[in-house]
Amino acid sequence: MFRKITLHAVLSAAIAVPALLGGQVTPASAFGWHHFAACDSPSVFRTISHRFRIADRNVIQRDLAIVDYLDVYERNYEPATEMHRIARRYCQGKVAMSDGHTRSIWYLIEKGQGFAGVGDNVEFCIDGLDPWHVYGAYCRSVR
Repeated sequence: MFRKITLHAVLSAAIAVPALLGGQVTPASAFGWHHFAACDSPSVFRTISHRFRIADRNVIQRDLAIVDYLDVYERNYEPATEMHRIARRYCQGKVAMSDGHTRSIWYLIEKGQGFAGVGDNVEFCIDGLDPWHVYGAYCRSVR
């Protein structure tokens, strides 16, 4: 019985908090659980490396891997505003590839846009490795 009442109270609070805050926050940030990743965050690098392995295996098919991240910096930061509700970081750097070449990389981190609004979303483009121009000519959409 006590367990049922406690569960009811927790669920009621989970529903009420976003409503009290005007419904303008993602579920994770409503409770202060979310930290916006920096350009040089290891979690961002892991995400990019993992997604690149999948893209190389299924699309590029050149047996490449990212070995290291170099000279990474934030090019631009767009805070969340009333008009644009998603904070974004635009990052640039270089990646050392398993074939010995170093290539430019551009990536975008979107706060709170991970699965179900938890965590960040990362979109990236490596110079010369976007054969279908998913990110436009010369990776323009993530620059």
